[in-house]
Amino acid sequence: MNLDDFSDLIERPDGGVRRDAEERRERLIVPSGALGRLDELGEWLSAAQQAVPVKPVDRPRVVLFAGDHGVAELGVSGRAAGTAHELVRAVLDGASPVAVLSRRFSVPVRIVDAGLDCDPELLPDAVVRHRVRRGSGRIDVEDALTAEEAEQAVRLGMRIADEEADSGTDLVVLGDLSVGGTTAASTLIAALCGTDASVVTGRGGAGIDDLAWMRKCAAIRDALRRARPVLGDQLELLAAVGGADLAAMTGFLLQSAVRRMPVVLDGVVSAACALVAQRAAFRAPDWWLAGQVSGEPAQMKALDRMALTPLLDHGVTVGEGSGALLALPLVQAAAALAAELPERAEESEESEEEAADGAAVEAESAEAVADAVNAKSAAGAENTDGAGA
Repeated sequence: MNLDDFSDLIERPDGGVRRDAEERRERLIVPSGALGRLDELGEWLSAAQQAVPVKPVDRPRVVLFAGDHGVAELGVSGRAAGTAHELVRAVLDGASPVAVLSRRFSVPVRIVDAGLDCDPELLPDAVVRHRVRRGSGRIDVEDALTAEEAEQAVRLGMRIADEEADSGTDLVVLGDLSVGGTTAASTLIAALCGTDASVVTGRGGAGIDDLAWMRKCAAIRDALRRARPVLGDQLELLAAVGGADLAAMTGFLLQSAVRRMPVVLDGVVSAACALVAQRAAFRAPDWWLAGQVSGEPAQMKALDRMALTPLLDHGVTVGEGSGALLALPLVQAAAALAAELPERAEESEESEEEAADGAAVEAESAEAVADAVNAKSAAGAENTDGAGA
């Protein structure tokens, strides 16, 4: 598998349709620019859907890729290593932020186990049946995946994207459920941006103290040494310092762009996968939105590199797609406004006739006034002649 092949498969959203959407926006009763970024979102959706006016976003879905990362054994996360399955269980039980929000917004959630480190019996078969391997390797000293596992994970993500597109999903909110995932993601971003470990190391979704931050920074530094020799091959890079869940998310993003299915990115993990995907196919980011600012410095490096501006900045660091899901109503509102606001009424033939009649009346009045003035002038001249006689 060569991820560079996606460059020939992915096209940009339809530019002609976007121009039609912009022209329609100019005709709406609300002045252009009055809706701020909602105008831009509506036009982007029109281009993605190839439809003017834009169609409503009424079949969104949250897709979460789950996995454990061996690097968590170093104490770089606020959660114990190998406990990502607890995050999955909380979502399934409706006891996590993304579960609450998805209920409120009536958006279904799909969880894909790409590399959890737990017994499969702990979770439903629908979740664990896709697993590539049990946990990912410790990226500071070993590869996260073998080359075969990396390709298997990417193909898994592609398959999930095809299933979603075939089922009619019109927009995906993409997130992760991982322990140690931000360390792997930060390593990928630092490697692709040519940045030092200290610049990209954040506190993670669960939050860590200063000592844990130092351990995390050291782990990323060591992983970077292993990443730099394979920067020319995205698949090798994912195998070296990524993980099963990150490789699957990368495949998902690329195939979603092939299928013209828009995706809202959540935090640093999805941003890292998007950056890897962009390296393979430069048009792919045109199909993605950055849902929110997560507070992770690596995320902002990645988004800047892809020229993606986050929709929200609410300080949401919990991960699991929650921040991106909060941006969904904004996208849906943009679609509704672009589709449902009426256009300015054009002048009817009747009003044009009335205007013409009015102009004629004004012309007749002006002519009458001129005649009166001329008559008065003539009378004054006669009186002057009589007085002289």
